[in-house]
Amino acid sequence: MTTAVRTTYALEQYLGAEAEDLLTHRCRLSSDQLHHPSPHIVDEIFAQSDRNPQVLRSLQQLFSSGRLANTGYLSILPVDQGIEHTAAASFAPNPAYFDPENLVKLAIEGGCNAIATTVGGLGIVSRRYAHRIPFIVKLNHNELLTYPNRYDQIPFAQVEQAWNLGATAVGATIYFGSPESARQIRDIGQAFARAHELGMATILWCYLRHGVFKQDQDYHTAADLTGQANHLGVTLEADIIKQKQPQSNGGFPAVANATGEKYGRTDERVYRELSSEHPIDLTRYQVLNCYAGRIPLINSGGASGDNDFAQAVRTAVINKRAGGAGLISGRKAFQRPLSEGVQLLNTIQDVYLSPEVTLA
Repeated sequence: MTTAVRTTYALEQYLGAEAEDLLTHRCRLSSDQLHHPSPHIVDEIFAQSDRNPQVLRSLQQLFSSGRLANTGYLSILPVDQGIEHTAAASFAPNPAYFDPENLVKLAIEGGCNAIATTVGGLGIVSRRYAHRIPFIVKLNHNELLTYPNRYDQIPFAQVEQAWNLGATAVGATIYFGSPESARQIRDIGQAFARAHELGMATILWCYLRHGVFKQDQDYHTAADLTGQANHLGVTLEADIIKQKQPQSNGGFPAVANATGEKYGRTDERVYRELSSEHPIDLTRYQVLNCYAGRIPLINSGGASGDNDFAQAVRTAVINKRAGGAGLISGRKAFQRPLSEGVQLLNTIQDVYLSPEVTLA
């Protein structure tokens, strides 16, 4: 598949006034202390682990597909939004994507390493496409039909179903910090162990969910809290961590100050030495918590809006320069015509193909 890279000038056009800062920033924590994304990640990292040969093969398939094949980076199309945000809110902007085959076509034409979606969406087209692009079956979801709306990740699929339809990997979400998190940690830990037994890779959406995280600002994306969520995720032997890009820091002390109660534990060096207010430093702290980059970190692309291309490039530049391994971007791509969705996915991928965007 033909690849292309964007010049620094093109990146600067997307990044605008932030271009120089984002493209030249040097992190407080040196990249020398991290394991960097590499075309040889399976040989250098996972082959030394307890993953069995079938899992190694599945991971190699993920990293050897699409426009980013054999770069050590990932571009994944996620489409669990039909349940997480309702089908209407997700697909009404482009009704063609009520048909899951069109989503698979978008992932293929967009040069993605894989598509991540529901067991139903992949199962209905598996015989046509399972050998053409790696499938990631999302095992659990939060649904918005129960009244009143609640926020709890519940199983929608069995690991064996994912294996039977030809999946390369399974994915799951844990709402760390929620009242249901203990059950989710136990259930997903068991599911990931079974997926590894069957030879599939595992990807964990390490999200935070609790009203206490909303104080003077929304700390659901605080670097210290999301970093700890990542650390819990790699402890469950997730092979890839998906996390929202951090927008702040200081979640642990903010919760403690707001409630007047002790909450968690942290260290002042997290804020003084290991990170800063800069978005690349904040994201680097997320990478650090993924076993210092041994486990790849992919950031989510976020909701679709008025400046999707610029926002996608910004997110990709921050992730790559921090030491992350790619983006998993859905709504920005599928809530627009196919050709524009492909262009957006390719624009993200071009950041990772560009030698001009280096580790900070």
